[in-house]
Amino acid sequence: MATELTDHNYTATVEETTVAMFIDFYAPTCGPCQEVAPLLDVLETYFGERARICKVDITRNPKLVKKYEIKSVPFCVSIGEDKMVKDYELGAASVERYINMIEKAIGEQGFFRRIFG
Repeated sequence: MATELTDHNYTATVEETTVAMFIDFYAPTCGPCQEVAPLLDVLETYFGERARICKVDITRNPKLVKKYEIKSVPFCVSIGEDKMVKDYELGAASVERYINMIEKAIGEQGFFRRIFG
């Protein structure tokens, strides 16, 4: 299950995380957000301990909405181990797109890197 980030636990969670992060900003009443939600479990299974999958309810976390300048959801970002945003996606996307975002944050080059190291 994806880690629920809030205005209160965000800083501590990011600081303690030593792997890449993927954050899904969503609203409970957003249709496209509901399409993205089940993909978070797929991402967790795919990446295991190599990445931390998180979500933020924008209706309850105004500080994070302001920090990331969220204007529309779903909005997803991938953050590298250096705590810098590596990629983002506005709107619902495919699981393959999200995998590519996380691989970019991890520093992997995708399919061939996984096969040939």
